[in-house]
Amino acid sequence: MAHTLTPTAKDCRLDDLLAVLDEPTNLADYPHATEVTDGVVIYSAAAVRDTPPTELAGALADGPGIVVVRGAFEPAVVYRASVAFQALIAEQHETGTGRGDHFARPGANDRIWNALEKLAVRAPDTFVEYYANDVLALVSSAWLGPAYQVTSQVNVVNPGGAGQVGHRDYHLGFLPPARIEQYPEHVHRLSPVLTLQGAVAHSDMPVETGPTCYLPHSQKYPAGYLATSRPEFREYFDAHHIQLPLCLGDAVFFNPAVIHGAGTNRTSEVKRMANLLQVSSAFGRAMESVDRERLCNAVYPALLARAAHDPDGAANAVAAAAEGYPFPTNLDLDPPLDGLAPPSQADLVHRGIAGHWPPGQLRDELARQSARRSTR
Repeated sequence: MAHTLTPTAKDCRLDDLLAVLDEPTNLADYPHATEVTDGVVIYSAAAVRDTPPTELAGALADGPGIVVVRGAFEPAVVYRASVAFQALIAEQHETGTGRGDHFARPGANDRIWNALEKLAVRAPDTFVEYYANDVLALVSSAWLGPAYQVTSQVNVVNPGGAGQVGHRDYHLGFLPPARIEQYPEHVHRLSPVLTLQGAVAHSDMPVETGPTCYLPHSQKYPAGYLATSRPEFREYFDAHHIQLPLCLGDAVFFNPAVIHGAGTNRTSEVKRMANLLQVSSAFGRAMESVDRERLCNAVYPALLARAAHDPDGAANAVAAAAEGYPFPTNLDLDPPLDGLAPPSQADLVHRGIAGHWPPGQLRDELARQSARRSTR
């Protein structure tokens, strides 16, 4: 059996991406769709309700990687949710708590982290009305199966707000290239099927307002998680992406490995609002509940002793003890200010070992980190 090598930065060739992007999107392959525009499959809300899950999953995996559903959400429901979101943004401005972004300069946009929970607490009836939506459930189930979990962040790109760089998303897309290269090839293939990306238009989005930019079919490029950090790929994305105008209530769903980014709002007065959705697979979780903060504090003296003569062994023990991934977290209190993600619990333990912190200092730092992750 042949084994595929893990992608590295030297494997990133623009010509290889172009060969993938050259594949056409044929409407005949999607019999329930109403049209194909700029390589993207477009459905009406009525039609998507009769669409087999295999057709939707095929469009996301082997087709363009992007599905638009016109009229997915009732405008009146979207409006009521927008009122709640606008009140939350106003409160953030008053308190100075709105900060941080993954792929754009902090402060350029208005963003509500954990908009899902905040909407539920502020307006529970509106939450239920909004998330009772059958289109969201149908597409999420088609890509992930049952028992998925929804998270959401509201993003408002203000007039004149610059767009994002072209990128891939959760999970590998949030890591730096050197870290991505450490993951084997099959994880590069697995990462996209753990999440469904989506966005609900909370305002009309003509192209001049900067709706999301995409490279259809780019999810099929094997080295794509590494390529998006390279200048020649970013230049190509900037010059050749497509943008689809959306109307309030439309929804777009896409494979997180599609190279994409929010567009630049070139208007002088339109605030482009979208509710960004990340729908996560039920399977990306461990079997047991483990109090890893307690565990780290218990073994830290032994880790310090081991690191003095066997640093590699100590690092292996940290990997077994601590949370090595920074998510999920409370991005209001623990924002990605110095990169795409805040430090993980394991990063903090490694910092303590390197700095020879006494156990009490690590205990305090871990407690502060845990407090930042709480939503209450």
